[in-house]
Amino acid sequence: MKLGLLFDLRNPAQWERPWADHYARTLEFCEEADRLGIGGLWFTEHHRFEDGYLPQPLTFAAAAAARTKHARIGTSVVIPALRKPAQLAEEAAIVDLISGGRLELGIGAGYRIPEFELFDVSYERQVTRAGEAVTEVRRLWSEQVVTPLPIQNPVPIWGGFYRPRGARMAGRLGMGYLDVSLPMFEHYLAGLEEAGHDASQARVAGLLPIVLADDPEAAWARIVPHLAHQKNTYRQGWSEGTDRPKLPWLEPDPTSEELRKMLEVLTPDQAAERIRALTKDLPVEHLIFWASIGGMPDDLVVRNIELFTEKLGPLLA
Repeated sequence: MKLGLLFDLRNPAQWERPWADHYARTLEFCEEADRLGIGGLWFTEHHRFEDGYLPQPLTFAAAAAARTKHARIGTSVVIPALRKPAQLAEEAAIVDLISGGRLELGIGAGYRIPEFELFDVSYERQVTRAGEAVTEVRRLWSEQVVTPLPIQNPVPIWGGFYRPRGARMAGRLGMGYLDVSLPMFEHYLAGLEEAGHDASQARVAGLLPIVLADDPEAAWARIVPHLAHQKNTYRQGWSEGTDRPKLPWLEPDPTSEELRKMLEVLTPDQAAERIRALTKDLPVEHLIFWASIGGMPDDLVVRNIELFTEKLGPLLA
């Protein structure tokens, strides 16, 4: 089981630094995490976020791949509906080549209508079309329609779908399942069996909302404004372009029980116990954690990285 860090490159206005400096600093974090032995560096995708949420994860993944030597380089997730399958196949192959065969390609369906409008793409059937894109990307590689080809054959592909239908589809397509959830894992297993895949091929990865600190309560007080910003932007995006009611705005209150449910700030020992409980009975290959929450201070990011690599990794070994 490899531990990985997820980067979304947010740079909120209230804590904004020059964009070039922000990207350079994030690459330094990736380099240092790789040097310390992190198992994976993962990048995610959204568009039209005011805080500059990373829009092109494979582009940044290529840069991180060039600056690192050991960590797996993953997307959690890239949205295939917003690009042609040939483009996805070519970009993913380039990341695999630059990294020396370290790519983990996580894909998702997308859920924000403004993102689909930006690319003039229909929002309908987005889960089904994500599955169709995976099938086409595999064909483009296997038939050598695009060049150059990735080093790995096959490239590990993960389905980041959080409802029964998507979990089942991930299984039918023989993907890994990108969600640490025992209830959804049962649907994923059913999909594997439906398509005749051996259940022993089941593999799970996913994001756990945990940040590490030496003094969790002190760190929590500093992280809360950044967490509230992160969650409020997700809540806003959930209803944009739909008739869904807007969710209430979260205030950056350290005593908020709602915020406490969204992120755990723990010591490595506490995290090890929590992770063992969350992953029990699941064939987990990768666990992914936020490197930073909503542009939180660099010293917290640095210590978070150090504790994952130097403390939590050995505890879970």
